[in-house]
Amino acid sequence: MRRKRQKAGVLGVALAVFALSCSNLAQAEPQVRAHIDRIDQLTPTRSAVFVDSPSMRREIQVQVLHPADGNGSRPTFYLLDGVSAGSESGYTESTWTQKTDIETFFADKDVNVVLPVGGTGSYYTDWRADDPNLGVNKWESFLADELPPLIDEAFRGNGTNAVGGVSMGALGAGNLITRHPDLYTGLASYSGCLDNSASSQDSVRVTVASKNGDATNMWGPVSDPAWREHDPSYNAETLRGKAIYISSSTGLPGVYDDLFTPDGRLIAVVGGPLEALAHTCTQLFENRLDGLAIPAVVAYRDGGTHSWPYWQDALHDSWPTLQSALGL
Repeated sequence: MRRKRQKAGVLGVALAVFALSCSNLAQAEPQVRAHIDRIDQLTPTRSAVFVDSPSMRREIQVQVLHPADGNGSRPTFYLLDGVSAGSESGYTESTWTQKTDIETFFADKDVNVVLPVGGTGSYYTDWRADDPNLGVNKWESFLADELPPLIDEAFRGNGTNAVGGVSMGALGAGNLITRHPDLYTGLASYSGCLDNSASSQDSVRVTVASKNGDATNMWGPVSDPAWREHDPSYNAETLRGKAIYISSSTGLPGVYDDLFTPDGRLIAVVGGPLEALAHTCTQLFENRLDGLAIPAVVAYRDGGTHSWPYWQDALHDSWPTLQSALGL
């Protein structure tokens, strides 16, 4: 009889704990979801969207280029910035809209173009730890999980998406599509390094450090498997069936580079070494795709540095590939 009472006592405690758990669940607050705080229409074809992001723990601005009439549904192109990420404007707009003709170029096209504002030095990825200087970075969660349904609802997106990026943003775009292949149909990389193997880690760390961040807070130490998990070249098999455009230049002076001062003195060309590095990375990535028999449009320029006039040209050149990806 004593044993029976003990069992009954244990059962009673278990039932009480279960009831308490159910009560706590019933009283728990509903999960907080991302939502749009407001939309400011800046021009007939450009709007600033302010999103309350639970993952980023703050309000994030993205700007959307869209048709002026707004009729019908359309695909969406997510386009990431370089390392400055809009800092030139005090983070009021993307560098794409500051330095290129992107708004005019897309004004007559039936597509939404989403331009995140901010993210300097972040590689648009989810950092494993908050950084003392760069703060909270959960860009992958924001861009791949929270934002697309909001954009589709507010701007009549049809669920077809492509992703692209320039320089730092190219690696971010490469990771988004290889880690979320069901979300994106195409990739555009402008002067990016899509090879994130051990040989390229130093350049990533230097880029993050240039904005006073620590890449160990992003993907851990050199030996951490997170680096391979965020290597588009290693994970390139997921790109099979996607429309792909990659471009770079040799880094030698090109048509937009001033070689001489007004008084005839030779000046240093900014961005040459960076573009040469991107060129090597692009060749490695092309070789990787060739080895997997994955087709891509590869555009090399004989001359040109790591600078915006060349990326504007590359954006224009990539449009046929993006049209195919977006079903236009």
